Amino acid sequence: MSGAGTGVGRIRVTQVGSPIGRRRDQRQTLIGLGLNKMNRTRELEDTPAVRGMIAKVKHLVRVDDAG
Repeated sequence: MSGAGTGVGRIRVTQVGSPIGRRRDQRQTLIGLGLNKMNRTRELEDTPAVRGMIAKVKHLVRVDDAG
C-alpha cells in the first residue's frame, strides 16, 4: 500500500542538454536526478526537493506530467 493516497504526483524528467562545459554542481544535480546521458528519462515523485533540483538544471532537462 505504499504511495496509495499520498497525494504526491509524478513527473517525467528527460535530459535534453549536455553537461559538458557546465559547472560541477549542475553535473552532480543531473546525477542526483538519475540522469547522466542524453535522452535518458526518469519518472520521479513531484516533491519540492525534486522541483528545486530541476530548477537548477532547467536548461538541460524537459519536464512532462507522468499522468
